[in-house]
Amino acid sequence: MGRPWGWWLLPLGLLQLLGGPGGAACPCREPRLCQPVAGTGGPEVFVFDVGKKAWKSYDWSKVTTVAAFGKYDPELMCYAHSQGARVVLKGDVPLKEIVDPAKRAAWISQQVDLAKKQYMDGINIDIEQEVNETSPEYYALTELVKETTDAFHREIPGSQVTFDVAWSPACIDKRCYNYTGIADACDFLFVMSYDEQSQIWTDCVAKANAPYLQTLVGYEEYITMGIDPKKLVMGVPWYGYDYVCLNLSEDHVCSLSKIPFRGAPCSDAAGRQVPYGAIMKQVNSSISGVLWDEVQKSPFYEYKDSLGQFHQVWFDDPHSISLKAAYVKNRGLRGIGMWNGNSLDYSREAAAEQQTEAMWQALTPYRETNIE
Repeated sequence: MGRPWGWWLLPLGLLQLLGGPGGAACPCREPRLCQPVAGTGGPEVFVFDVGKKAWKSYDWSKVTTVAAFGKYDPELMCYAHSQGARVVLKGDVPLKEIVDPAKRAAWISQQVDLAKKQYMDGINIDIEQEVNETSPEYYALTELVKETTDAFHREIPGSQVTFDVAWSPACIDKRCYNYTGIADACDFLFVMSYDEQSQIWTDCVAKANAPYLQTLVGYEEYITMGIDPKKLVMGVPWYGYDYVCLNLSEDHVCSLSKIPFRGAPCSDAAGRQVPYGAIMKQVNSSISGVLWDEVQKSPFYEYKDSLGQFHQVWFDDPHSISLKAAYVKNRGLRGIGMWNGNSLDYSREAAAEQQTEAMWQALTPYRETNIE
């Protein structure tokens, strides 16, 4: 039997006793668990966590880094460290505020202080704002990443600084960043290979969230720019999009209402995001069952709502993810990760347990299973 949850944490009363005015006493039962985790050096499995306690059901034999995008949870930090996994902060700041080097330095110093206080192992910079090439923000963003990386590496030995980028470097959503400069400056890029229909320039119809070939083209573009594959972690979606069809043809073409986004006439904003756990609950009552699009290498299904409207739902499953994971291995990328770890059904129900295990397994289908 493993130790009970909560074992990793000191009782609150004792913490307050130890804490002093800064309240930065180590919250873990074993002080060594407040040491920074230097990482394994093996393939990266990078998990975004958006809060609550789903992390207790993660497959910790795979996890190397957790980006904590929810409320700070000392129990998560202590447990992740006990498993040799890093926990990193979320970093976001309005770009107009960091053009001034003094303001930039102040922001960085705040992040380093917070990471030290919370015993974190780095930061994931998630800035998805519009930037024009050659604008002051273009240069300031690259400097921000470089200066943040230098400060973290200096102040927290072995820490990790990463930056989130779109599925392709081709100014997606008007994010025209200095991708090579940013990749050089930080430990690696987390490539968000999803929301690939955020700007639809062709027919306004529902498509896969992360089509296979389109996803791979994005990586080849980054690599062609001179970015080392070992600086790229592939992000896969553990969620899909539910679209209301204006018209649904017999050959499964679902036309969408036109909702523009950052200059494009049509976008995935016509749909709503649905976590994989919810998708698996609904698919059995769909009118189509799971269908497979061979071109996009993605599953989808169709259903009719109570108002009589047809919907088409596109998502990723263990099959579509394992195809992309094979590319990660063959192309020598740094690893894989997902948005987000909370999206699965972690209930103890048999079907849910099976589906959840298959999604974790799909991230590293090429790894040998350890036999206990």
